[in-house]
Amino acid sequence: MANQIKISPSILSADFSYLGKEIEAIDKAGADYIHVDVMDGHYVPNLTIGPEVIKDIRKSSKKTFDVHLMIEPVNPLLESFAKAGSDIITFHPEAEGNPKETLSIIKELGCKTGISLNPSTPIGVLDDLIDKVDLILVMTVVPGFGGQSFMEDQLPKIESIRKMIDLTGRQIDLEVDGGINFETAPKAISAGANVLVAGTATFKGGQSQYEKNIKTLRGV
Repeated sequence: MANQIKISPSILSADFSYLGKEIEAIDKAGADYIHVDVMDGHYVPNLTIGPEVIKDIRKSSKKTFDVHLMIEPVNPLLESFAKAGSDIITFHPEAEGNPKETLSIIKELGCKTGISLNPSTPIGVLDDLIDKVDLILVMTVVPGFGGQSFMEDQLPKIESIRKMIDLTGRQIDLEVDGGINFETAPKAISAGANVLVAGTATFKGGQSQYEKNIKTLRGV
């Protein structure tokens, strides 16, 4: 299973004074995706980056840009994020009145589709959406707040969603984000995750450690 695990380093933990070089380094170190957290200071408390930054850093890697929109509303900005170079666009269903429509727009823009579930979001929201998604992101912390610990009570949710995915017969990524480190990564993988978002755990120790960190997270 380890060789099937994808690592999606969250660039929020990179050194922003030379972000392009950091992205080149994690690309070279074996990252599968590049995870970009977009926060609007409204849907979640923090404020991060927008489409223009994504457009600039797109030059630093050809790897999949895994863009997680923690914004509300979503639809008005989708085209900008798609044109900036996003490959996967993930959003929270609570942030738009008609998530099916949002998924259709993302697909029409040529991007893969993702739905993110907060710890408080029941998996029932996926019943009408799972056939339209390429990725399901389970948050194992409350989004928007740094320094939180992995919420182990989300492991049964991950297990249940893995079963739902398997029943579809489709290749849908099951991604986990929040408190992922060398101790919690195996738990998320055992529960059924195949993509891990890791910020601090990837970027700790400087660029000479990135390859080792990614391999450790993957379980190699």
